[in-house]
Amino acid sequence: MVRVSIVQMKSSPDKEENLAFSLEQIEQSARKEAKIICFPEFQMSFSPSSQSSKELFSISESLEGNFVKQLKKSARENNIFIVGSIYEHTNPISTTTKQGWEIKINKNSYRVYDTVVLINGQGKLISYYRKMHLYDALGFKESAKLLAGNKLFSPVISPLGKLGTLVCYDLRFPELSRILAIKGSNALIAPSGWVQGTMKEDHWLIMCKARAIENGVYLIAPNQIGNIFCGRSLIVDPFGVVVMDMGNTEGFEIVDLDLDRIDVVRKSLPLLKNRRKDLYHLH
Repeated sequence: MVRVSIVQMKSSPDKEENLAFSLEQIEQSARKEAKIICFPEFQMSFSPSSQSSKELFSISESLEGNFVKQLKKSARENNIFIVGSIYEHTNPISTTTKQGWEIKINKNSYRVYDTVVLINGQGKLISYYRKMHLYDALGFKESAKLLAGNKLFSPVISPLGKLGTLVCYDLRFPELSRILAIKGSNALIAPSGWVQGTMKEDHWLIMCKARAIENGVYLIAPNQIGNIFCGRSLIVDPFGVVVMDMGNTEGFEIVDLDLDRIDVVRKSLPLLKNRRKDLYHLH
């Protein structure tokens, strides 16, 4: 059994407020002996539609910034694996002048990455993933503020075994989850900010259950609540059983997951094994 903490939060535009909330969830989850804690997308900050890309850029940080630094410190102090998320800026061009430092923005203007960070219990950033599929759909245009990642995630060792990650809208693209499963993932964590709307909760439940069933994995999907988001953070087992649905509750919930369940399901429903690799091929 592995004890998992899943966090459902209502991020504000104030990243320091969100960081303080996050550190509290980590400490409390560790007291309940959780070995891994999973935060939703936009953990660092809620970005309202009125916020410009320049304003969002101004609160974004690098992977070496304070937000990740504090998560790493908390992971080490509490001996807990953390899956978190930040708005990440990269490669600004820095030049020095007589007046001091002048920052010149790179060619991508003020857009930033929507980045998942994975930190082990020793406080080391072991990997990160930049959201590949931006939510330019159903009246939204994330690409106005965000940059799309262009690198597939390689599963990492975690308390849940090999762990893959994807983000929110990525759930609608089954190839990505399948590739992570082919690469050996026992569990997929999908930090999300799933927006409310017609049929959106239905889509959320269907996508999360489908990704778990078709790959024989635990699907852990922490979601935002409040603002424009629907909540209902989920944990789905490899057979499609919803073992946790947080509804509209803010905070964290603890679930013990049986990793043997993965092998049992994959033996009786060998979807990965029964693929016709002679006729089609994924990465």
